[in-house]
Amino acid sequence: MVLTPGAVTLSDWRRIYRYGTATIALDPASAGPIAASAAAVSAILAKGAPIYGINTGFGRLASIRIDDADLERLQRNIVLSHASGVGEPMPPSITKLMMALKLASLAQGASGISPATVALLQAMLQRDLVPVVPGQGSVGASGDLAPLAHMTTTMIGVGEIVYQGVRMPAEAALAQAGLAPLVLGPKEGLALLNGTQFSTAYALAGLFEAERLLQSALITGALSTDAAKGSDTPFDPRIHALRRHRGQIDVASALRSLMAGSVIRASHVTGDERVQDPYCLRCQPQVMGAALDVLRQAAMTLGTEANGVSDNPLVFPDTGEVLSGGNFHAEPVAFAADMIALVLCEIGSIAERRIAMLIDPALSGLPAFLTPRPGLNSGFMLPQVTAAALVSENKQMAHPASVDSIPTSANQEDHVSMAAHGARRLMPMAANLSHVLGVELLAAAQGCDFHAPMASSAPLEAVRHLLRASVPTLDEDRYFAPDMEMATAMIRAGHVLHAAAHPLPTLEIAA
Repeated sequence: MVLTPGAVTLSDWRRIYRYGTATIALDPASAGPIAASAAAVSAILAKGAPIYGINTGFGRLASIRIDDADLERLQRNIVLSHASGVGEPMPPSITKLMMALKLASLAQGASGISPATVALLQAMLQRDLVPVVPGQGSVGASGDLAPLAHMTTTMIGVGEIVYQGVRMPAEAALAQAGLAPLVLGPKEGLALLNGTQFSTAYALAGLFEAERLLQSALITGALSTDAAKGSDTPFDPRIHALRRHRGQIDVASALRSLMAGSVIRASHVTGDERVQDPYCLRCQPQVMGAALDVLRQAAMTLGTEANGVSDNPLVFPDTGEVLSGGNFHAEPVAFAADMIALVLCEIGSIAERRIAMLIDPALSGLPAFLTPRPGLNSGFMLPQVTAAALVSENKQMAHPASVDSIPTSANQEDHVSMAAHGARRLMPMAANLSHVLGVELLAAAQGCDFHAPMASSAPLEAVRHLLRASVPTLDEDRYFAPDMEMATAMIRAGHVLHAAAHPLPTLEIAA
């Protein structure tokens, strides 16, 4: 996989997150800009003028001039002092995505980084050396300083790395992989620390999880519609063409095609006394379509951010200038993360309503709590309660992070984005949603079982057969937790999508 700085596609970032970085390599054309940027820093130093981040202190200490003899020590000190994060380490998949984002940013030749530093970062990715990076400690400006500092400490032989499944001192891991620690030159420590790559990596990971869960929710929603003998008329393309929203049109098309050929649906096309289904069935295109549109907007923002340079100051080799600005401020990422959080919340909210509808005989026409002998058996009574609890948790976590700010660095950095924890909360929200969809998968399949021998459509039956290969129909109450874990695992791993083998809307908009 060739990483072309500034032109990496969303699908490439998705591949890095899902499958790792063993085959990643920088586009050889980036060598020229990297070398020119490093040479520009050397030329600027030779002039002797004070330049922020190169021969001055940092943040509120920017007015303090640093002697030439101390420039290497200055860069080492900023890395060590800023490695002050706390909390559980980042998941390896997100850490590697963060490293790849940093690599693509540095390789654009605006950070004054040396070719040797870029080469080490690339080698660590290729050889699967994963820095141990605490997940808390960034406010999303001035960049993700603390987590990126922990990443950078490993490049100078300090801190810890997970290598070949073993957590060990960074220097030992580098040696085992045939690599040597760096001695950072002028500007390099700051260039590695400054940027939004931690927040962007978490936001992209949340985006990719939300995409998979939205697709899975279309399948479980279609299956729930059949379980309740709901109508596919609300998915008629003429309805959605009149409203014009692209996501709504795409979702309606997916739901319509998912149910095409269902014998269950055909059994009540005529003679059904019900005029309209509950909103949780009828309004799926409107709700899920809006969610899809929001995810696509977030994808555009994060795709732009991932291909940008969020360092400060920035080096312009063509004029020999170093300009200070605020590209490290992660407000775009914070807004995108908040949007993704809203989507995760709403997908779960409408899915839980479908679960509640299925267990209520007054709404679904199915046995109470989806059990053949209600009373003696409680059936799906408590799984719905669990789903409700998880949806409520997600509602609390969906509060916008971007509206918060707290001054840092002695009020020099007086407005911050809070993008870091805004993005980091997406993973537990996605985990909660996967459990909710797991319960819906179980409930919808159970509901369809009551309609036997009538079957649903081919893709939905394929999903039911996948589930029933591991989880039998619930005839009598049994230990429920393993069933829920199995269904959730199928959702999270994408097995449900694979079984359906059906085209579904993606973040990328089809031509």
